[in-house]
Amino acid sequence: MSTAAPELPSIIHPAHIAAHGYPHEHWRELRANDPVHRFEDGPVPFWAVTKHADIMEVGKNPDIFLSSPRLVITPTDRSDFRPPPTIIEMDPPKHRAYRRIISSRFTPRALKKIHADIDRIAKQIVDDMLEQGGRSVDFVEQVSAPLPIAVIAWLLGVPESDWKLLFDWTNRTIGADDPEYAVDGVAGPEAAQKAIFETFQYFAALVEERKKKPKDDLISLFAHAEIDGEKLAPIDVLAYCQIIVVAGNETTRNATTGGMLAFIENQDELQRVQRNPQLLGSAIEEVLRWTSPIIHFARTASRDTVLRGRKIREGDHLALFYPSANRDEEVFDRPYAFDVGRDPNRHLAFGIGEHFCAGAHLARLELEFAFKYLLPRIDEIELTGPVERLRSNLVGGIKHLPVRYSLKPAR
Repeated sequence: MSTAAPELPSIIHPAHIAAHGYPHEHWRELRANDPVHRFEDGPVPFWAVTKHADIMEVGKNPDIFLSSPRLVITPTDRSDFRPPPTIIEMDPPKHRAYRRIISSRFTPRALKKIHADIDRIAKQIVDDMLEQGGRSVDFVEQVSAPLPIAVIAWLLGVPESDWKLLFDWTNRTIGADDPEYAVDGVAGPEAAQKAIFETFQYFAALVEERKKKPKDDLISLFAHAEIDGEKLAPIDVLAYCQIIVVAGNETTRNATTGGMLAFIENQDELQRVQRNPQLLGSAIEEVLRWTSPIIHFARTASRDTVLRGRKIREGDHLALFYPSANRDEEVFDRPYAFDVGRDPNRHLAFGIGEHFCAGAHLARLELEFAFKYLLPRIDEIELTGPVERLRSNLVGGIKHLPVRYSLKPAR
């Protein structure tokens, strides 16, 4: 095995990931030869953390490894624009106080009241596919995108007529470096800045409405929330709305899309779930491990420390590569096999520690309802064109998944 460290663009550059997908081979080399590797090239030197155990250690020590001031390692720093920090960029004790605001809304018990709505939306999506059976469609547009944006918009209290606006803003925020989402030829940080500004402007009006006439939705919750007897600052309210839209939409959408791609490429596993519906739960966990929608988050050392024998200096940045951890040979048997019956499955698709995804239960619920209606009814499904990936090193997005399919009628 080569001991040469992989090129920087292969693990962190958005264009490389868009063109070639996740750099699993390079992550494998790093795990084997230098699991905490120092990259000095580029405007932001960083430590690449690629092993499951090391990412667990970093995640469980938020006082040492801070989520601020940098959430993502970028190959270029060409803009002074820094959006207002969201909850995923907060550190203790502020993070805990802000997380408590929403934690009760995303428990399995709290989410029971929307089961019927998610069930209805998911079933309708599959029924619509059946009516168009035998066609070639974009799976993202037909299935993956409508469900999470509908659920998040419903929870926030956004009118259905505006759901497409949320979808557009998330694409332009996460896909700011992607030419497909450029507006008037503007891409990069400027495009993200414009999308975030438009999102804030939209939610500012809804927040004012909810202050006067609150409803049972998240916008009302944020508008009236208090920490230590003080109302949230207006910018924090808007940042909360924005991160709920982006995080709630992008990750679930891409797990659904990547999961479908995995089933297309591993049709024996698709048939296995069809024959054994009780495997749906473990299949969803395997989809999460396999897709790992978040490519990396950055952390910054608050003091000198040691990680796997490496001396990390105060102020050093680290990049936690979750897809690499989810292929760790020391944790997963046959890590490069898509196995719907995998047990145990200690994946880190939702992170670990204090920043474990607050919406994990909701994401699992959406995947469950999407796949429980779709998988049993697939008779045939195949790709009809290239998989188009998002130009991003934060979210492992699939923009377009062209498929041809035929479905069986519901039992």
